[in-house]
Order: sequence, then structure tokens, then C-alpha cells
Amino acid sequence: MLMSASSDFLALCREQITLLTQGLGASLSVVYLTQELVEASSGEAKLIPVVVYPETALLMQGEETAEATLRKQLKVGNILLPNPQGRLLTAGGESPISSQESSPSDATQPNLKEEYLLGGNQIVLPLIYEGLMMGLLVTAREDRGWHEHEQSEIQRIAKTLAIACILDQRRAWLQQQLHEQQILQEKQRDLLDNLLHQFRNPLTALRTFGKLLMKRLRAADANRDVANSIVRESDRLEELLQQFDKVIDLTEADLAPQILPEQEVFVEATLEKDAKPALLLPGTGEKEADCSLVDILEPLLISAKAIAQERKLKLIAEIKQNLPLVRANAKALREVLSNIIDNALKYTPAGGKILIQVGQEKLNYQGIVISDTGPGIPPQDLEHLGERHYRGIQAQTEIPGTGLGLAIAKQLIKQMQGEIEIFSPAINSAITSSNTLGTTFIIWLPKSQ
Repeated sequence: MLMSASSDFLALCREQITLLTQGLGASLSVVYLTQELVEASSGEAKLIPVVVYPETALLMQGEETAEATLRKQLKVGNILLPNPQGRLLTAGGESPISSQESSPSDATQPNLKEEYLLGGNQIVLPLIYEGLMMGLLVTAREDRGWHEHEQSEIQRIAKTLAIACILDQRRAWLQQQLHEQQILQEKQRDLLDNLLHQFRNPLTALRTFGKLLMKRLRAADANRDVANSIVRESDRLEELLQQFDKVIDLTEADLAPQILPEQEVFVEATLEKDAKPALLLPGTGEKEADCSLVDILEPLLISAKAIAQERKLKLIAEIKQNLPLVRANAKALREVLSNIIDNALKYTPAGGKILIQVGQEKLNYQGIVISDTGPGIPPQDLEHLGERHYRGIQAQTEIPGTGLGLAIAKQLIKQMQGEIEIFSPAINSAITSSNTLGTTFIIWLPKSQ
């Protein structure tokens, strides 16, 4: 299959041939392209004419007559030119000769030198760039030979065509890559639509079962908290599904930059290097308010204790009384605490301990401390924690993860004017020992004024 040739490249070829004709008096010029890119040193290339002057050299005669006429006019001697079969390549068209249809060609070339000056008035120059041969420029005139200055001009034209050809090939390759990427994205979107649709039915069933359990269990039954947790987490999943729907339904117009009126005065925000769109982050669009840490943490502790019991872990909660309120986004803070507690449960081996303390203070901040007796975090990984998709040494384990939990937590806490501190080994001596490194997270939130 012939290399793709855009209309812009063919137009450039015609302009360069016009220069040869009008500026240098060439009576015949041909630009050939190889069927595919080949190494310049290989010396073999099947060539097909894409631009010819005068066009009647090929268009007004039969295939065999055109070939004979072209060879006769060029008088190339022992240089075997390609068989110019078929019509000329049109813009965006394909080669008239496919790999299945083409017969053995007489286009085998000897090792191409930088230029060929044949018989005094015919020149054949290979179009070579970065070691790749893309074609030939052939030009001739009947009345006189070429002097040195004219030969230099023709060489420059050949180099121009070579550079233009490689850029055209790169454009075609990038366009093909973009097309394939678009097809892949469409398939991924269809798959996501299907998965989200199928996800709704079991989620609805799970939520219904949780509500039925709550109705059947007495108020004093210890299992009522478990049923309540099922309903709460189902509601959370339902909210995330709604966010997914909003993202999937976004159009190009929604994602396009907004044009402000000419007289509008605005301040341009500075984006951080790792800044990501806020879509799908819990609490997006909600205002911060005065919150009780106990109210936010209590339902999370119920779920965490159930998981800890299943995994043979000991979860200890130490919460001071009469704690001051904090200024936070309740949904976002719940997601932060859920992510960090989930990490502690995930990375602490069976028999380990997790300690959650509420009531630490510094300046105008209220703290929540979460410590575990897990393997700890290597120093080389500590500085990268919070980077999206970074898992460090944990990526070498069988523990599943995406490296997004802590990144989301840091982003949300920063939006609430808070801070997350990470220590490994853990700084909480109440549960740690010389045999367990552990990790401590401290979430600092501004106190309510």
C-alpha cells in the first residue's frame, strides 16, 4: 500500500515542480513516493509517481506507452525507474497498485547516492530524511545541462520534499493513532455505561435488604447497626452513581472553555502541577459548615469495627468528651476518614491493632489521629504519598489498590483549609512496639469560630 499523501503535500510537490519548470526551465519533472518507508541503505524500493509535469506524459497515453515515453525522455541509462502503472495518486486516495495486485517490479534501485547527474541534463535525487528513503525527485531539460548553482537549487528542493514527506507521514500516523484512540474511548464508554446500568440492580436490592433488616430487628439488637450501615453505604454508592451519570452526560460544549465578555474583569487561577478536575469528589459544590467530629466518625466506626472483627484486628477508639466543632464539608470529611481508616484496615496484618484518637489540638486546629501496626511506609515512599496512582512498595504486594485514596484525601482536606501529617514509624506508643513499625496519620481541621 502506498504511503498516504495529503492534499497539502501534493500541493507542495506541485509548487516545487513549478519552481523547476518556471525558474530552471525543466521540461519534465516527476515526484515518486515509495510504497512504504525503507532504509536508505537497502537500495530497494517500489516507487509510484504522484506528481508529474507535464501531466500529459502519463495521463494522455496508455500505461505501456507512458512508461516507454517517460524512460525515453529521461534517458536514465542503467538507473531502473519504477513501473508507473495506473493513474496518478489523488489527494487522500490510495495507491492503484495493492500488495496483492502488484507484479514483481523492476523498481529495484542500486545503493542511492546523494545525487545522480545523468547524461548532462537529467537529475535523479532520492528523498531521504533521517536514514529513511521516501521517494525520488526526477527532473530533466532538453536544451542544456545543469550548472553547479542549479544543481544546488534542485538539491534544496529535494530536501524540502523529503522533510515535507516525513512530516506528512507523521501527521498521518498521529491521525491514525487519534482515530484508534477515539474508537477505544467509545468502546470504553459503552462498557462503562453497561457496567453502571448492571450495577444499579444489585445496589437497589442491597439497599432494600438493609431496610428490611432494620424493620425486623429490634431497637436494642446489636445487629441493627450493621443493617443501618448497609443502608448508609448503599446511599453513598447511589450518590456516586449519580455523579458518574453527570460525567458521562457531559458534552463537548460543557468541557469547552467559557468565553467571558470583553469588559469582564477576572482573576486567572494558578493550577497546581498535579491538579485534577473536582468531578466525582464527595461534597463537591457543598459549602463548609460547623461539624461535630463525633457525629461524622460514629457511623464509620461501626463499619470499621465489623471489618476489623472479620479480619482479626483490634480497633480501639479514644474520643474526648465535649469536643469543639470544626469547620468542614461533612461529606468530604467523611470520605477522607473512610479512606484513611480503610488503608489502616487493609495494610495491618491479622492480630494487629488500629487506634483512632479524637481530641488533639494545636493553635486553632482540631486533630484526628489514626495509627496502625502495619509494616510502615519506607522513607522513599513518604515524600510521594498523595501523588495520584502512586503506591510505591505496596504495588509489589498482592493487596489491591489504585493509589488514589490518599491523593483524594489530601485534596479534600486542603480544600477545607486543613492538613494531613504522616509519620512512619508510627508515633503512637500505645499500640506500637519495636517489632511493628506502623504508620500514624493526623488530620488537622480548623476549629469553628
